[in-house]
Amino acid sequence: MSPSSSLYSGRLLFSRPASKGLVRRLLARDGSRWVRPSCSLSMNGCAAGASDFGAVTMCETRALPAASAPQEAVGQLRAAVAALNADPPASSSGIIRIEVPIRQRGDAIEWLQAQRQSSLPRCFFSARAPLPDTPALAVGSSSNGNGSHKEQWEQPVSVAGVGSAVFFRGTDPFSLHDWRAIKRFLSRDCPMIRAYGAIRFDASSDASVEWEDYGAFYFVVPQVEFSELEEGSVLATTIAWDDSLSWTYQSAVDELQSTLHEISPCSVKVNRSTLQTAIVNLNHVPTKASWDLAVTQALRMIKGSQTELVKVVLARCSRYITDTCIDPLELLACLKVEGQNAYQFCIQPPDAPAFVGNSPEQLFHRKYLNISSEALAGTRARGKTRADDFQIGQELLLSIKEDTEFTIVRDSIKKKLEMICDEVVVNPSKALRKLPRVQHLSAQLAARLRNEDDEFDILNALHPSPAVCGLPTEEARQFIRDYEIFDRGMYAGPVGWFGGAESEFAVGIRSALLGKLSCPGI
Repeated sequence: MSPSSSLYSGRLLFSRPASKGLVRRLLARDGSRWVRPSCSLSMNGCAAGASDFGAVTMCETRALPAASAPQEAVGQLRAAVAALNADPPASSSGIIRIEVPIRQRGDAIEWLQAQRQSSLPRCFFSARAPLPDTPALAVGSSSNGNGSHKEQWEQPVSVAGVGSAVFFRGTDPFSLHDWRAIKRFLSRDCPMIRAYGAIRFDASSDASVEWEDYGAFYFVVPQVEFSELEEGSVLATTIAWDDSLSWTYQSAVDELQSTLHEISPCSVKVNRSTLQTAIVNLNHVPTKASWDLAVTQALRMIKGSQTELVKVVLARCSRYITDTCIDPLELLACLKVEGQNAYQFCIQPPDAPAFVGNSPEQLFHRKYLNISSEALAGTRARGKTRADDFQIGQELLLSIKEDTEFTIVRDSIKKKLEMICDEVVVNPSKALRKLPRVQHLSAQLAARLRNEDDEFDILNALHPSPAVCGLPTEEARQFIRDYEIFDRGMYAGPVGWFGGAESEFAVGIRSALLGKLSCPGI
Protein backbone atom coordinates (compact mmCIF):
# COMPACT_ATOMS: atom_id res chain seq x y z
CA MET A 1 0.00 0.00 0.00
CA SER A 2 1.46 3.36 -0.97
CA PRO A 3 1.87 6.19 1.53
CA SER A 4 -1.04 8.58 1.83
CA SER A 5 -0.66 12.23 1.02
CA SER A 6 -0.94 14.72 3.84
CA LEU A 7 -0.88 18.51 4.03
CA TYR A 8 -0.12 20.66 7.05
CA SER A 9 -0.22 24.35 7.12
CA GLY A 10 1.09 26.71 9.67
CA ARG A 11 -1.82 27.27 8.64
CA LEU A 12 -0.80 24.29 6.26
CA LEU A 13 1.21 20.90 5.52
CA PHE A 14 1.20 18.29 2.66
CA SER A 15 2.90 15.02 1.98
CA ARG A 16 4.39 13.10 -0.90
CA PRO A 17 5.30 9.40 -1.34
CA ALA A 18 8.35 7.82 0.18
CA SER A 19 11.55 8.14 -1.83
CA LYS A 20 13.53 5.17 -3.02
CA GLY A 21 16.42 3.99 -0.92
CA LEU A 22 17.07 3.33 2.74
CA VAL A 23 14.44 4.82 5.05
CA ARG A 24 13.63 4.76 8.71
CA ARG A 25 10.18 5.52 10.08
CA LEU A 26 9.46 7.80 12.99
CA LEU A 27 6.17 8.06 14.79
CA ALA A 28 4.36 11.39 14.45
CA ARG A 29 2.30 12.83 17.28
CA ASP A 30 -0.97 11.45 15.91
CA GLY A 31 0.31 7.88 15.55
CA SER A 32 0.96 8.05 11.80
CA ARG A 33 4.52 7.66 10.58
CA TRP A 34 6.75 10.26 8.97
CA VAL A 35 9.15 8.64 6.53
CA ARG A 36 12.65 10.07 6.95
CA PRO A 37 15.38 8.59 4.74
CA SER A 38 18.94 8.38 5.90
CA CYS A 39 21.00 10.87 3.96
CA SER A 40 24.12 12.99 4.13
CA LEU A 41 25.15 16.37 2.82
CA SER A 42 28.48 17.85 1.78
CA MET A 43 30.08 20.10 4.41
CA ASN A 44 28.36 21.73 7.36
CA GLY A 45 29.84 25.21 7.46
CA CYS A 46 28.49 25.69 11.00
CA ALA A 47 30.64 22.97 12.52
CA ALA A 48 32.17 23.77 15.90
CA GLY A 49 34.62 26.67 15.71
CA ALA A 50 33.96 27.43 12.04
CA SER A 51 33.12 31.09 12.68
CA ASP A 52 36.60 31.61 14.18
CA PHE A 53 38.44 30.55 11.03
CA GLY A 54 37.95 33.84 9.17
CA ALA A 55 36.97 34.18 5.53
CA VAL A 56 37.86 31.34 3.20
CA THR A 57 41.20 32.01 1.54
CA MET A 58 39.84 31.90 -2.02
CA CYS A 59 36.55 33.32 -3.33
CA GLU A 60 36.03 33.68 -7.08
CA THR A 61 33.35 33.94 -9.75
CA ARG A 62 34.41 32.82 -13.24
CA ALA A 63 32.24 33.66 -16.24
CA LEU A 64 32.37 31.41 -19.31
CA PRO A 65 31.28 32.41 -22.84
CA ALA A 66 27.53 32.74 -23.36
CA ALA A 67 25.67 29.65 -24.57
CA SER A 68 22.75 29.54 -26.95
CA ALA A 69 20.86 26.86 -24.99
CA PRO A 70 21.00 25.02 -21.62
CA GLN A 71 22.44 21.88 -23.25
CA GLU A 72 25.50 23.83 -24.36
CA ALA A 73 25.82 25.46 -20.91
CA VAL A 74 25.82 22.09 -19.11
CA GLY A 75 28.61 20.88 -21.39
CA GLN A 76 30.68 23.99 -20.67
CA LEU A 77 30.28 23.56 -16.92
CA ARG A 78 31.26 19.89 -17.02
CA ALA A 79 34.40 20.76 -18.98
CA ALA A 80 35.26 23.61 -16.61
CA VAL A 81 34.94 21.39 -13.53
CA ALA A 82 37.08 18.73 -15.19
CA ALA A 83 39.73 21.42 -15.74
CA LEU A 84 39.51 22.38 -12.06
CA ASN A 85 40.10 18.76 -11.13
CA ALA A 86 43.21 18.64 -13.30
CA ASP A 87 44.63 21.87 -11.83
CA PRO A 88 43.61 22.19 -8.17
CA PRO A 89 44.24 25.45 -6.30
CA ALA A 90 46.73 25.59 -3.46
CA SER A 91 44.27 27.17 -1.04
CA SER A 92 43.18 25.11 1.95
CA SER A 93 39.70 26.67 1.84
CA GLY A 94 37.67 28.43 -0.79
CA ILE A 95 34.57 28.77 -2.90
CA ILE A 96 34.43 29.10 -6.69
CA ARG A 97 31.36 29.88 -8.77
CA ILE A 98 31.47 29.14 -12.51
CA GLU A 99 28.61 30.60 -14.53
CA VAL A 100 27.44 30.43 -18.13
CA PRO A 101 25.04 33.08 -19.48
CA ILE A 102 22.30 31.60 -21.69
CA ARG A 103 20.89 33.79 -24.44
CA GLN A 104 17.33 32.49 -24.01
CA ARG A 105 15.13 32.98 -20.97
CA GLY A 106 14.21 29.78 -19.19
CA ASP A 107 11.75 29.08 -16.41
CA ALA A 108 13.43 28.33 -13.07
CA ILE A 109 10.58 26.14 -11.76
CA GLU A 110 10.50 24.09 -14.98
CA TRP A 111 14.28 23.63 -14.82
CA LEU A 112 14.01 22.46 -11.21
CA GLN A 113 11.18 20.08 -12.11
CA ALA A 114 13.50 18.35 -14.59
CA GLN A 115 16.05 17.60 -11.86
CA ARG A 116 14.70 14.38 -10.37
CA GLN A 117 17.56 13.42 -8.02
CA SER A 118 15.50 12.72 -4.90
CA SER A 119 18.50 12.52 -2.59
CA LEU A 120 19.74 16.05 -3.38
CA PRO A 121 18.63 19.17 -1.53
CA ARG A 122 16.83 21.76 -3.63
CA CYS A 123 15.73 25.34 -3.23
CA PHE A 124 13.79 28.04 -5.04
CA PHE A 125 13.36 31.73 -4.35
CA SER A 126 11.48 34.34 -6.37
CA ALA A 127 11.76 37.92 -5.19
CA ARG A 128 8.78 40.21 -4.94
CA ALA A 129 8.58 43.05 -7.46
CA PRO A 130 9.60 46.44 -5.97
CA LEU A 131 6.65 48.28 -4.49
CA PRO A 132 5.79 51.64 -6.08
CA ASP A 133 5.66 53.43 -2.71
CA THR A 134 9.01 52.25 -1.33
CA PRO A 135 10.90 55.13 0.36
CA ALA A 136 13.58 56.74 -1.79
CA LEU A 137 16.33 55.80 0.66
CA ALA A 138 15.82 52.11 -0.15
CA VAL A 139 15.58 52.25 -3.93
CA GLY A 140 17.39 53.91 -6.78
CA SER A 141 20.64 53.84 -4.84
CA SER A 142 23.10 50.97 -4.98
CA SER A 143 25.75 52.89 -3.09
CA ASN A 144 28.25 50.54 -1.51
CA GLY A 145 29.19 52.99 1.18
CA ASN A 146 32.27 54.19 -0.69
CA GLY A 147 30.54 56.54 -3.09
CA SER A 148 30.21 54.01 -5.90
CA HIS A 149 26.78 53.51 -7.51
CA LYS A 150 27.70 51.05 -10.23
CA GLU A 151 25.48 47.96 -10.41
CA GLN A 152 27.69 44.93 -10.98
CA TRP A 153 25.06 42.22 -11.54
CA GLU A 154 21.60 41.69 -12.93
CA GLN A 155 19.03 40.72 -10.36
CA PRO A 156 17.41 37.36 -11.16
CA VAL A 157 13.64 37.04 -11.42
CA SER A 158 13.83 33.59 -9.80
CA VAL A 159 16.60 31.23 -8.70
CA ALA A 160 16.43 27.43 -8.47
CA GLY A 161 19.18 25.23 -7.09
CA VAL A 162 20.05 21.57 -6.45
CA GLY A 163 22.84 19.94 -4.49
CA SER A 164 24.88 21.36 -1.66
CA ALA A 165 28.26 23.03 -2.16
CA VAL A 166 28.14 23.90 1.54
CA PHE A 167 25.23 23.83 3.96
CA PHE A 168 24.66 25.39 7.36
CA ARG A 169 22.50 23.69 9.95
CA GLY A 170 22.42 23.67 13.73
CA THR A 171 20.16 22.62 16.58
CA ASP A 172 20.72 25.69 18.77
CA PRO A 173 19.09 29.07 18.00
CA PHE A 174 20.67 30.93 15.06
CA SER A 175 23.48 33.01 16.55
CA LEU A 176 26.11 35.55 15.60
CA HIS A 177 28.62 32.70 15.31
CA ASP A 178 26.34 30.92 12.84
CA TRP A 179 25.91 34.11 10.80
CA ARG A 180 29.70 34.57 10.69
CA ALA A 181 30.13 30.93 9.63
CA ILE A 182 27.85 31.60 6.64
CA LYS A 183 29.39 34.97 5.77
CA ARG A 184 32.92 33.55 5.60
CA PHE A 185 31.89 31.84 2.33
CA LEU A 186 30.32 35.02 0.89
CA SER A 187 31.92 38.08 -0.65
CA ARG A 188 30.96 41.46 -2.09
CA ASP A 189 33.09 40.58 -5.10
CA CYS A 190 30.97 37.45 -5.75
CA PRO A 191 27.44 38.77 -5.19
CA MET A 192 25.65 35.78 -6.75
CA ILE A 193 27.13 33.27 -4.30
CA ARG A 194 24.20 33.08 -1.91
CA ALA A 195 23.02 30.86 0.91
CA TYR A 196 19.28 30.10 0.71
CA GLY A 197 17.28 28.85 3.65
CA ALA A 198 15.05 29.44 6.65
CA ILE A 199 15.10 29.87 10.43
CA ARG A 200 12.66 28.43 12.97
CA PHE A 201 10.02 30.74 14.40
CA ASP A 202 11.10 29.72 17.91
CA ALA A 203 14.28 27.68 18.09
CA SER A 204 14.02 27.32 21.86
CA SER A 205 10.90 25.16 21.50
CA ASP A 206 11.06 21.43 20.75
CA ALA A 207 11.02 20.47 17.07
CA SER A 208 8.38 17.98 15.96
CA VAL A 209 9.31 15.02 13.77
CA GLU A 210 8.33 16.62 10.48
CA TRP A 211 10.69 19.58 11.07
CA GLU A 212 13.73 17.63 12.33
CA ASP A 213 15.62 17.76 9.01
CA TYR A 214 15.69 21.57 9.22
CA GLY A 215 17.23 21.90 12.67
CA ALA A 216 16.95 25.36 14.26
CA PHE A 217 18.06 26.81 10.91
CA TYR A 218 19.01 25.47 7.52
CA PHE A 219 20.82 27.24 4.66
CA VAL A 220 22.48 25.90 1.53
CA VAL A 221 24.71 27.21 -1.25
CA PRO A 222 23.55 25.09 -4.21
CA GLN A 223 25.99 23.05 -6.25
CA VAL A 224 24.09 23.79 -9.46
CA GLU A 225 21.92 26.85 -9.87
CA PHE A 226 19.60 28.17 -12.58
CA SER A 227 18.86 31.90 -12.56
CA GLU A 228 15.91 33.18 -14.57
CA LEU A 229 16.56 36.73 -15.80
CA GLU A 230 14.32 39.23 -17.56
CA GLU A 231 15.97 38.59 -20.93
CA GLY A 232 18.02 35.47 -20.50
CA SER A 233 19.23 32.88 -17.99
CA VAL A 234 22.37 31.83 -16.17
CA LEU A 235 23.43 28.28 -15.35
CA ALA A 236 26.09 28.13 -12.65
CA THR A 237 27.93 25.65 -10.50
CA THR A 238 29.65 26.25 -7.15
CA ILE A 239 32.40 24.29 -5.44
CA ALA A 240 33.34 24.89 -1.80
CA TRP A 241 35.95 23.23 0.40
CA ASP A 242 37.68 23.71 3.74
CA ASP A 243 40.38 21.39 5.03
CA SER A 244 39.70 22.51 8.60
CA LEU A 245 36.13 21.19 8.26
CA SER A 246 37.39 17.86 6.86
CA TRP A 247 36.01 18.59 3.40
CA THR A 248 38.90 18.68 0.95
CA TYR A 249 39.02 20.18 -2.50
CA GLN A 250 39.13 16.71 -4.05
CA SER A 251 36.06 15.59 -2.10
CA ALA A 252 34.21 18.69 -3.27
CA VAL A 253 35.18 18.17 -6.91
CA ASP A 254 34.20 14.50 -6.86
CA GLU A 255 30.80 15.35 -5.35
CA LEU A 256 30.20 18.17 -7.83
CA GLN A 257 31.09 16.00 -10.84
CA SER A 258 28.65 13.37 -9.59
CA THR A 259 25.88 15.97 -9.36
CA LEU A 260 26.67 17.50 -12.77
CA HIS A 261 26.50 14.05 -14.32
CA GLU A 262 22.84 13.82 -13.23
CA ILE A 263 21.82 17.35 -14.22
CA SER A 264 19.25 17.50 -16.98
CA PRO A 265 19.67 20.39 -19.43
CA CYS A 266 15.98 20.20 -20.31
CA SER A 267 12.94 21.77 -18.67
CA VAL A 268 9.69 20.03 -17.80
CA LYS A 269 6.37 21.81 -18.14
CA VAL A 270 4.64 22.30 -14.80
CA ASN A 271 0.90 22.38 -14.18
CA ARG A 272 0.05 25.99 -13.33
CA SER A 273 -3.70 25.58 -12.95
CA THR A 274 -5.50 24.07 -9.97
CA LEU A 275 -4.01 20.97 -8.35
CA GLN A 276 -5.76 17.76 -9.39
CA THR A 277 -6.33 16.29 -5.96
CA ALA A 278 -9.12 15.79 -3.47
CA ILE A 279 -9.08 16.17 0.32
CA VAL A 280 -9.99 12.92 2.07
CA ASN A 281 -9.34 14.09 5.62
CA LEU A 282 -8.89 17.43 7.38
CA ASN A 283 -8.29 18.37 10.99
CA HIS A 284 -7.21 21.51 12.78
CA VAL A 285 -4.88 21.84 15.75
CA PRO A 286 -6.02 23.18 18.14
CA THR A 287 -9.74 22.47 17.95
CA LYS A 288 -12.10 25.44 17.96
CA ALA A 289 -12.90 24.88 21.63
CA SER A 290 -9.21 24.93 22.58
CA TRP A 291 -8.63 27.92 20.32
CA ASP A 292 -11.43 29.87 22.04
CA LEU A 293 -9.95 29.09 25.46
CA ALA A 294 -6.51 30.35 24.39
CA VAL A 295 -7.98 33.56 22.94
CA THR A 296 -9.98 34.14 26.12
CA GLN A 297 -6.86 33.69 28.24
CA ALA A 298 -4.86 36.05 25.98
CA LEU A 299 -7.52 38.75 26.28
CA ARG A 300 -7.61 38.32 30.04
CA MET A 301 -3.85 38.80 30.27
CA ILE A 302 -3.83 41.79 27.91
CA LYS A 303 -6.57 43.53 29.93
CA GLY A 304 -5.04 42.61 33.29
CA SER A 305 -2.20 44.21 35.20
CA GLN A 306 -0.12 41.10 35.90
CA THR A 307 1.75 41.19 32.58
CA GLU A 308 3.04 43.69 30.02
CA LEU A 309 1.47 41.71 27.16
CA VAL A 310 -0.35 44.01 24.70
CA LYS A 311 -0.63 41.71 21.68
CA VAL A 312 -0.22 38.02 20.87
CA VAL A 313 -0.77 36.22 17.56
CA LEU A 314 -2.13 32.67 17.81
CA ALA A 315 -1.97 30.30 14.85
CA ARG A 316 -3.65 27.01 13.93
CA CYS A 317 -2.21 24.03 12.11
CA SER A 318 -4.46 22.56 9.40
CA ARG A 319 -3.62 19.05 8.32
CA TYR A 320 -4.97 17.73 5.02
CA ILE A 321 -4.86 14.14 3.78
CA THR A 322 -5.26 14.03 0.00
CA ASP A 323 -6.06 11.19 -2.37
CA THR A 324 -3.01 11.86 -4.57
CA CYS A 325 0.49 12.99 -3.82
CA ILE A 326 1.07 16.71 -4.30
CA ASP A 327 4.17 17.86 -6.13
CA PRO A 328 5.74 20.81 -4.26
CA LEU A 329 6.80 22.44 -7.52
CA GLU A 330 3.30 22.18 -8.98
CA LEU A 331 1.94 23.89 -5.89
CA LEU A 332 4.67 26.52 -6.18
CA ALA A 333 3.84 27.12 -9.85
CA CYS A 334 0.15 27.56 -9.03
CA LEU A 335 1.03 30.06 -6.32
CA LYS A 336 3.36 31.95 -8.65
CA VAL A 337 0.55 32.57 -11.15
CA GLU A 338 -1.14 34.95 -8.73
CA GLY A 339 1.91 35.91 -6.69
CA GLN A 340 3.34 38.95 -8.46
CA ASN A 341 3.26 40.93 -5.22
CA ALA A 342 4.68 38.14 -3.07
CA TYR A 343 7.76 36.02 -2.49
CA GLN A 344 7.58 32.40 -3.63
CA PHE A 345 9.96 29.95 -2.01
CA CYS A 346 10.74 26.26 -1.68
CA ILE A 347 13.34 24.93 0.75
CA GLN A 348 13.94 21.18 0.86
CA PRO A 349 16.84 19.36 2.55
CA PRO A 350 17.68 15.98 0.98
CA ASP A 351 14.79 13.51 1.12
CA ALA A 352 12.96 15.78 3.56
CA PRO A 353 9.56 17.51 3.51
CA ALA A 354 9.44 20.60 1.30
CA PHE A 355 8.71 23.99 2.86
CA VAL A 356 6.75 25.98 0.25
CA GLY A 357 5.19 29.41 0.52
CA ASN A 358 3.79 32.53 -1.11
CA SER A 359 4.47 35.30 1.39
CA PRO A 360 3.56 38.95 0.74
CA GLU A 361 5.56 40.17 3.73
CA GLN A 362 9.16 41.36 3.66
CA LEU A 363 11.19 40.98 6.83
CA PHE A 364 14.10 43.00 5.48
CA HIS A 365 16.24 43.58 2.42
CA ARG A 366 19.83 44.75 2.66
CA LYS A 367 21.89 46.10 -0.20
CA TYR A 368 25.28 47.29 0.98
CA LEU A 369 24.28 49.63 3.83
CA ASN A 370 20.70 50.26 2.71
CA ILE A 371 17.91 48.49 4.60
CA SER A 372 14.23 48.23 3.74
CA SER A 373 11.48 46.64 5.80
CA GLU A 374 7.72 46.88 6.15
CA ALA A 375 4.82 46.65 8.52
CA LEU A 376 1.90 44.51 7.36
CA ALA A 377 -1.17 43.96 9.54
CA GLY A 378 -4.94 43.99 9.38
CA THR A 379 -6.76 41.89 6.78
CA ARG A 380 -9.92 42.14 4.71
CA ALA A 381 -11.15 40.23 1.68
CA ARG A 382 -11.14 41.83 -1.75
CA GLY A 383 -14.53 43.03 -3.02
CA LYS A 384 -16.38 41.32 -5.85
CA THR A 385 -16.84 44.66 -7.63
CA ARG A 386 -14.68 47.77 -7.77
CA ALA A 387 -17.17 49.62 -5.58
CA ASP A 388 -17.28 46.81 -3.02
CA ASP A 389 -13.50 46.61 -3.00
CA PHE A 390 -13.20 50.36 -2.38
CA GLN A 391 -15.71 50.25 0.46
CA ILE A 392 -14.02 47.29 2.16
CA GLY A 393 -10.67 49.05 1.85
CA GLN A 394 -12.03 52.21 3.43
CA GLU A 395 -13.50 50.21 6.31
CA LEU A 396 -10.08 48.65 6.89
CA LEU A 397 -8.38 52.06 6.85
CA LEU A 398 -10.89 53.55 9.32
CA SER A 399 -11.14 50.58 11.70
CA ILE A 400 -9.95 51.57 15.19
CA LYS A 401 -9.17 47.97 16.11
CA GLU A 402 -7.11 47.35 12.96
CA ASP A 403 -5.33 50.71 13.31
CA THR A 404 -4.31 49.83 16.87
CA GLU A 405 -2.88 46.49 15.76
CA PHE A 406 -1.13 48.01 12.75
CA THR A 407 0.36 50.90 14.75
CA ILE A 408 1.87 48.43 17.24
CA VAL A 409 3.60 46.60 14.39
CA ARG A 410 4.82 49.69 12.51
CA ASP A 411 6.12 51.56 15.55
CA SER A 412 7.86 48.46 16.91
CA ILE A 413 9.76 47.93 13.65
CA LYS A 414 10.68 51.63 13.47
CA LYS A 415 11.99 51.60 17.03
CA LYS A 416 14.11 48.51 16.39
CA LEU A 417 15.58 50.01 13.22
CA GLU A 418 16.45 53.24 15.04
CA MET A 419 18.53 51.26 17.53
CA ILE A 420 20.77 49.87 14.78
CA CYS A 421 20.48 52.25 11.82
CA ASP A 422 20.62 55.90 10.84
CA GLU A 423 18.18 57.87 8.65
CA VAL A 424 15.06 55.81 9.38
CA VAL A 425 12.25 56.83 7.02
CA VAL A 426 8.60 55.70 7.11
CA ASN A 427 6.69 56.45 3.92
CA PRO A 428 3.84 55.87 3.51
CA SER A 429 3.03 55.56 7.19
CA LYS A 430 -0.27 53.81 6.42
CA ALA A 431 -1.69 52.57 3.13
CA LEU A 432 -3.60 49.68 1.61
CA ARG A 433 -1.70 46.75 0.10
CA LYS A 434 -4.04 44.98 -2.30
CA LEU A 435 -3.31 41.34 -3.14
CA PRO A 436 -5.35 39.06 -5.43
CA ARG A 437 -7.55 37.70 -2.61
CA VAL A 438 -7.03 39.97 0.41
CA GLN A 439 -5.90 43.47 1.34
CA HIS A 440 -3.82 44.69 4.27
CA LEU A 441 -2.67 47.84 6.00
CA SER A 442 0.98 48.47 5.24
CA ALA A 443 3.86 50.88 5.82
CA GLN A 444 7.24 51.00 4.12
CA LEU A 445 10.38 51.64 6.16
CA ALA A 446 13.91 52.38 4.99
CA ALA A 447 17.11 52.96 6.92
CA ARG A 448 20.87 52.94 6.60
CA LEU A 449 23.12 50.57 8.50
CA ARG A 450 26.09 52.03 10.29
CA ASN A 451 28.11 48.93 9.38
CA GLU A 452 27.36 45.94 7.14
CA ASP A 453 28.36 43.65 10.02
CA ASP A 454 25.20 44.86 11.80
CA GLU A 455 23.13 42.68 9.44
CA PHE A 456 22.81 39.97 12.09
CA ASP A 457 21.49 42.55 14.56
CA ILE A 458 18.82 43.57 12.02
CA LEU A 459 17.72 39.96 11.55
CA ASN A 460 17.75 39.30 15.27
CA ALA A 461 15.81 42.49 16.06
CA LEU A 462 13.13 42.23 13.38
CA HIS A 463 12.34 38.54 13.91
CA PRO A 464 9.81 37.75 15.10
CA SER A 465 7.66 40.64 13.94
CA PRO A 466 4.75 41.72 16.17
CA ALA A 467 2.56 40.85 13.16
CA VAL A 468 3.24 37.12 13.67
CA CYS A 469 4.19 36.97 17.34
CA GLY A 470 3.07 39.89 19.47
CA LEU A 471 4.44 42.50 21.86
CA PRO A 472 6.51 42.51 24.00
CA THR A 473 8.25 39.80 22.01
CA GLU A 474 9.35 37.48 24.81
CA GLU A 475 6.04 37.67 26.69
CA ALA A 476 4.14 36.92 23.47
CA ARG A 477 6.48 34.09 22.50
CA GLN A 478 6.13 32.51 25.93
CA PHE A 479 2.34 32.67 25.68
CA ILE A 480 2.56 30.92 22.29
CA ARG A 481 4.79 28.20 23.79
CA ASP A 482 2.30 27.68 26.60
CA TYR A 483 -0.91 27.63 24.56
CA GLU A 484 -0.09 26.46 21.01
CA ILE A 485 0.01 22.66 20.96
CA PHE A 486 1.75 22.27 17.60
CA ASP A 487 5.20 23.13 16.29
CA ARG A 488 5.32 26.19 14.03
CA GLY A 489 8.70 25.07 12.72
CA MET A 490 9.85 27.48 10.01
CA TYR A 491 6.34 28.83 9.60
CA ALA A 492 6.36 32.63 10.27
CA GLY A 493 10.17 32.51 10.56
CA PRO A 494 12.67 34.24 8.24
CA VAL A 495 12.93 32.68 4.75
CA GLY A 496 15.36 33.99 2.16
CA TRP A 497 19.06 34.31 1.45
CA PHE A 498 22.36 35.81 2.57
CA GLY A 499 24.80 37.26 0.06
CA GLY A 500 28.05 39.20 0.23
CA ALA A 501 26.68 42.52 -1.00
CA GLU A 502 23.00 41.90 -0.46
CA SER A 503 20.55 39.79 1.56
CA GLU A 504 16.77 39.44 1.51
CA PHE A 505 14.27 37.72 3.78
CA ALA A 506 10.53 37.28 3.76
CA VAL A 507 8.32 36.32 6.69
CA GLY A 508 7.42 32.66 6.10
CA ILE A 509 3.64 33.03 6.30
CA ARG A 510 1.08 31.53 3.88
CA SER A 511 3.26 28.49 3.75
CA ALA A 512 2.98 24.70 3.67
CA LEU A 513 5.15 21.76 4.62
CA LEU A 514 4.81 18.96 2.09
CA GLY A 515 6.03 15.73 3.57
CA LYS A 516 5.47 12.02 3.28
CA LEU A 517 3.25 10.11 5.60
CA SER A 518 2.66 6.40 6.06
CA CYS A 519 0.02 4.67 8.16
CA PRO A 520 1.21 2.53 11.13
CA GLY A 521 2.05 -1.04 10.15
CA ILE A 522 2.30 -0.31 6.41
